[in-house]
Amino acid sequence: MNKEFIDAIIDLAIREDIGDGDHSSRSCIPSDAHGKVKLLVKEKGVLAGVEIGISVFEKVDPSIKIEKLIEDGTLVVPGQIVLKAFGSVCSLLQAERLVLNIMQRMSGIATKTKEYVDHLEGTKTRILDTRKTTPGMRFLEKEAVRIGGGVNHRMGLYDMVMLKDNHIDFAGGIEKAVIAVKSYLKDKNKDLKIEVEVRNFTELNEVLKVGGIQRIMLDNFSTNDTKKAVELINGQYEIESSGGITMDTIRAYAECGVDYISVGALTHHIKSLDLSLKAY
Repeated sequence: MNKEFIDAIIDLAIREDIGDGDHSSRSCIPSDAHGKVKLLVKEKGVLAGVEIGISVFEKVDPSIKIEKLIEDGTLVVPGQIVLKAFGSVCSLLQAERLVLNIMQRMSGIATKTKEYVDHLEGTKTRILDTRKTTPGMRFLEKEAVRIGGGVNHRMGLYDMVMLKDNHIDFAGGIEKAVIAVKSYLKDKNKDLKIEVEVRNFTELNEVLKVGGIQRIMLDNFSTNDTKKAVELINGQYEIESSGGITMDTIRAYAECGVDYISVGALTHHIKSLDLSLKAY
């Protein structure tokens, strides 16, 4: 994980939530009061965000003491205690919602990712995330995908070249787009992988003709067409399937022999895992 980005996310979350002070706590809790809280699991799933949650407590108040009981990536069930925190009551209450918001969402993503991953057991296919993330939360959400057993696709627009339909259309076709990218990367002295999205066999043949890329994305191909495409590519490039693939159909696509299946729903259509923070 990128600590600089994580710290910035936490700092922003604290400013957003606390503002000029937690007046609910300040108004009824003595400033010198100390207490203990425990983070409880209320729903079965894959736990994610423990380390981030601990970082939130420490950012709010470095004097808070944490006892971590369960690690990221653990399959948890209701009633388990993830961690215990000891310190200023006002500080614990300030951190409560931030810790829960982050950990509940990350755990929901990790849980959903693990479900997709389990559907592919026995195949070579890996689950990829996408850039369909909550603005400002990408590093946390992609870390949750990784914890759930998925693979992070490019982190942003800067670490991989991905030529999608609009790039290709604006550039005047696949061949022109790929040639331009190669020239650009050479000129800028950048070593980035190139992925090209294809919508049909005409475009696939264009990619195979021009070559010099690393991955081909088959966008909205049927399973029958995916099998044909895999045979046509014949191991020359990595293959990614994408577009409308669901839990019900993902196994069939994997059995076509693709290397990756990208699923936007991992991060943009998620139910958070139920957790709670209670005094004891």
